[in-house]
Amino acid sequence: MNLLSIRGVERRFDSAKGSTLALTATDLDVAENDFITILGPSGCGKSTLLRIVAGLDHPTAGEVRLDGHPVHGPGADRGMVFQSYTLFPWLNVIDNVCFGLRERGVARAEQLDVAHAFLAKVGLKGFDQHYPKQLSGGMQQRVAIARALANGPRILLMDEPFGALDHQTRELMQELLLGIWEAERKTVLFVTHDIDEAVFMGSRVVVMSARPGRIKLDRAVELPHPRHYSVKTSPAFAELKAELTEQVRVEVRAAQAALAAPA
Repeated sequence: MNLLSIRGVERRFDSAKGSTLALTATDLDVAENDFITILGPSGCGKSTLLRIVAGLDHPTAGEVRLDGHPVHGPGADRGMVFQSYTLFPWLNVIDNVCFGLRERGVARAEQLDVAHAFLAKVGLKGFDQHYPKQLSGGMQQRVAIARALANGPRILLMDEPFGALDHQTRELMQELLLGIWEAERKTVLFVTHDIDEAVFMGSRVVVMSARPGRIKLDRAVELPHPRHYSVKTSPAFAELKAELTEQVRVEVRAAQAALAAPA
């Protein structure tokens, strides 16, 4: 049975200037423990799809079901990590990680036990009393991941979470998150523009078409686990990267052509 089922999801945005179809007839099944990375040109609806799954936006047509239940709004069963560092600046690290647990009425002692455990997993043991402004971007994103995981979501939704990081920090964060996934087997839906990142982290890679977005390719990643960074130099990695690069390139060119076309 699929953990997440997306059926016929469309999203249309209406304004005084007209109507824009961002997503059309999108179907996707996500199994328990899947790590699905989503690629596609800018404006193809990747983030819109993720926000619909999160319950932060609503489809114009179609349906999203999690554990067989329709998604109508946000819930603790979905953890969201954004590209921007969405920590509460007035709370220290431990209270940021405890936030969702506190909102659910979990006892303080249990909050602290869970938060300390996940801070250790993301390599931030000993930073519990620091405030976000005292941390680097990579460290802040580690706190955001710990906060999302601490709440025990059924699925983790990640919208370009490493997009604002420098190259070296980004690669370290990829390895960190992948290691946590290999240990925890949490289901993940991960939006990225980076093809190397998509192949390295995903158990499946989904490519979306130019707007209006739809899923045009769903490819399994047949690379072994535990997945070491050296796999990026393997022939299998290069072959899949080449295929995905061509698929994304076609859609980027289509998006550019649509922008250049006369109204």
